[in-house]
Amino acid sequence: MSVPNSEIRQFSVALSDGANIAVTAQGTGQALLCISGLGGTASFWNPCMPAFAAKNQTISLDQRGIAGSTRGSAACTIEQLAADCFAVLDACGVPAAKVIGHSTGGCIAQTMALTHPERIQALILSGTWARPNRYMQELFKLRLGLLQSNPLEYASSAAFLSYESAWLNANWSIYESALAGAPIEAPAQHIIQERIHALMGFDRKDELKQLKMPCLILGARDDLMIPSFLQEELAAAIPGSELQIFNHGGHFFPLSRKEGFTHTILKWMETLT
Repeated sequence: MSVPNSEIRQFSVALSDGANIAVTAQGTGQALLCISGLGGTASFWNPCMPAFAAKNQTISLDQRGIAGSTRGSAACTIEQLAADCFAVLDACGVPAAKVIGHSTGGCIAQTMALTHPERIQALILSGTWARPNRYMQELFKLRLGLLQSNPLEYASSAAFLSYESAWLNANWSIYESALAGAPIEAPAQHIIQERIHALMGFDRKDELKQLKMPCLILGARDDLMIPSFLQEELAAAIPGSELQIFNHGGHFFPLSRKEGFTHTILKWMETLT
């Protein structure tokens, strides 16, 4: 299901539990699956898509219950979200792909690599972690409290935690969009809650030594959401992995440092061929 570089193709994949997963594909060549974070949207990757799709069949998705994808009846676990990604690859006729996962997407990508390593050609883990830690547990408890008590403050705090301060100060439209998309309604809040609870229990650290595929780990020194010491721990757990920490960029460094992010990944992938 490859498409010309200039064409963006959007379609849906029906799953057995009733979920329909909205997929975006662009470009030709080897498959590159991009998995976003807690927000779970394909559109997170839009700023990066032109660079990635110039040399790859680039695939992204709205995770179940998010944006254009319906929730379905299956439990929202990291394992299920990984299975959803494999279903998307199957629908695209892709037996194996390189996978980029940012934040929550990195947890999903790790699970994919551990579950079906033969289907993961290379792994790029961005702003993510390997096991529970006190910093994230306390932060997510705070975020859950804000989500329940004041969804607007939840959305506002997420923007301040996710973006580099100078970049956000120059791009207030991003903040305004975050407020406009605040999870005001109970169903939207429930989806975020179940995703956070799944993340708080995520722990694959002791299994990561099994991974044999090439792995690049990226982080940012000023990431307040998922601090860079967690990427350092992740790199230590995966034999032969490469680690690069950007000095700036915040948690959403794939967006605020888009050129450096995409360039780093594309150059690294060139070394694999």
